Amino acid sequence: MDYEWNFQSLVPYFELLAHGLGVTLAFTITTVCSGLIIGCVLGMLRIKGSRWINIPIIAYIELFRCTPLLVLLMWMYYALPSLVHIEMPPVMACHLTLSLYAGSFYAEIFRGGIEAISQGQWNAGKALGLPQHVTFTRIILPQATRIMIPSFINQTVIQIKNTALVSTIAVGDLLHQGSVIASAIYQPLEVYTVIAVLYFAMLFPLTLVARHIEKRLKSFNR
Repeated sequence: MDYEWNFQSLVPYFELLAHGLGVTLAFTITTVCSGLIIGCVLGMLRIKGSRWINIPIIAYIELFRCTPLLVLLMWMYYALPSLVHIEMPPVMACHLTLSLYAGSFYAEIFRGGIEAISQGQWNAGKALGLPQHVTFTRIILPQATRIMIPSFINQTVIQIKNTALVSTIAVGDLLHQGSVIASAIYQPLEVYTVIAVLYFAMLFPLTLVARHIEKRLKSFNR
């Protein structure tokens, strides 16, 4: 028996989908910004910090990189409040988890980009009599940024997809709103097709930007 698609039934729920899309974008933007701050700070500490500073940073990075995000979300929402005796709303738990998760990956991207610049560049700045911070901001960071940007964009694409997991603890993102609509009209194929298209519309332009930058970098390095 052929299935009869009926996207017209979704029209009354466009506002709900738009709200979910807004929540997804808000989570992406705020957690990416928070993750970048965390990653840049920890990446610098990994490069310049002592062994005793590096040990807890490495432990944090490996813990978040090696643990499934869904498990981290569940632990942050259900277990952490019991340990610290502080009530944590779902939105706060999701934002904290996604920010720390993104920060662990951004930290390694930042560290790798800085360490990819040869020591000769640091020595050149020193030979010119430049203070270390000026050498870093004027010589090292611009070169490292060209290396880091494609990885940052790719990780941001992953971050957008990761936000779909917040629906598991009833945060009203795009996927959660889609589940609500599917339960109301009993047409999950249409609902999740529209959701897939919306995610694709968000992610595909970013992947094109990443590919374009990678090509530019390859041509620049030749």
